[in-house]
Amino acid sequence: MIVSHKSMVEEIEIDNVGVKNAFMKVLISPKEGWEGYVMRLFKLKAGGFTPKHAHPWPHINYIISGNGTLHLDGKDNSIESGSFAYVPAGKTHQFMNISNTDLEFICIVPEEGHK
Repeated sequence: MIVSHKSMVEEIEIDNVGVKNAFMKVLISPKEGWEGYVMRLFKLKAGGFTPKHAHPWPHINYIISGNGTLHLDGKDNSIESGSFAYVPAGKTHQFMNISNTDLEFICIVPEEGHK
């Protein structure tokens, strides 16, 4: 069980090929008792993006703040605060921040997707 605040969680800079100005916080995971899933908070700073990639697990996303684009299976989709998305397993996707403010979003994946 956990009750906390995002300000209390360590932020990790993502330093991979195809990534720019991206940061992550692990909010809830099996460590806190949610077996099989992980809820992460991503922040893309101005000009930031995740890699264009696909993987064998699905994920769900909820946009907390900012404006951006979710490239999903060949189509660019505008996203903003309040937007949500389901990315099926195997679909190519990429998040991009198109504004001068941070783009923050929740990403929930099966535990295998967080290794």
